[in-house]
Amino acid sequence: MLTIKPNDNRLSYEGRIKLSEESAIMYYPGSSVTMRVNAEKIAFTLNERRSWGTLSVGLIVDGEPQKPIRLEKENIGRDTEYSFDLSGGEHTVTVYKVHAGGNHILTFKSFSVDGELLDAPEKPKLKLEVFGDSVCAGEVTMAVDNVGKCDPENHDSIYDNSYYSFVMMTARMLNAQIHNNSQGGIALLDGTGYYNMPETIGLETTFDKECYVKDAGYTDWDFTRYTPDVVIIAIGQNDNHVEGQPDRDINDPTVRTAWKARYKEIVEALHSHYYTAKYVLTTTLLMHDKARDDCIEELKNELRAEGIPTYHNLFTRNGAATPGHPRIPEDEEMARELTGFIRGILQ
Repeated sequence: MLTIKPNDNRLSYEGRIKLSEESAIMYYPGSSVTMRVNAEKIAFTLNERRSWGTLSVGLIVDGEPQKPIRLEKENIGRDTEYSFDLSGGEHTVTVYKVHAGGNHILTFKSFSVDGELLDAPEKPKLKLEVFGDSVCAGEVTMAVDNVGKCDPENHDSIYDNSYYSFVMMTARMLNAQIHNNSQGGIALLDGTGYYNMPETIGLETTFDKECYVKDAGYTDWDFTRYTPDVVIIAIGQNDNHVEGQPDRDINDPTVRTAWKARYKEIVEALHSHYYTAKYVLTTTLLMHDKARDDCIEELKNELRAEGIPTYHNLFTRNGAATPGHPRIPEDEEMARELTGFIRGILQ
């Protein structure tokens, strides 16, 4: 078997990944490594850190998703080799992160093939970046028997798969690269939402991080490594929640003013790095108060007045389709609409 170091330039990565000769560490959902091989067998050595859940690594061969590779709990924290067989000949293989970093961090130590590693495939020119919550991360998307219903009880992450989230589908429909910087339960502001309970962390802390998982040690992201053409911000679903306190009402003028001000600061900070990007603000089909979307419309208008090219996407069934996470058919519905919306603003 030919052993390949993580920083080999014939490997093609996507996502905010901490890369060195010794390892490739993936935090965000949908982060991936792609390789072209002439081989019958591929293996990779992995060390994982998990907080909860029944977890897997995703696999795509020649553009077709395969059954994810289940990661056994007894291997947590130790280097473990996983392998899979190919039919022989040339193939393009992608290994991707199924879950968000809040419950799972993957460290790839090496890759190996029983044949040749070929030059990396050419990346698409269009680049997307996403800042979102569990819907963007693909949580519970595979529970297709629960379309339009609440989530199955005690599902333990078995229905999660970032590949089928609407933003990852949108990237494939547009033939675009994507950095999907999403985390289940996250809200805009620290102290709100559900991520990292009971001391919740918001997008205001995570948006500029490479590692955004607090107890793994924050590291800053180098914005020069990736410059998107379109930035999608899908935040607002979890923002009413404050643990141990009454919900925050977006119709309260004090709450609304503070939320909008911080949201604008984040967009302005991103724009200081991505001065040619367009910004799409949105929520999803998951049921929520329309007042949040009205607030986002105000934000869009105020940012446009500052000269930042900002757009507000509203899905046909925005905030009204399902009390549970969108499933694959609903994610595809959103992806088709968002793809059309982005094509329109890029013309």
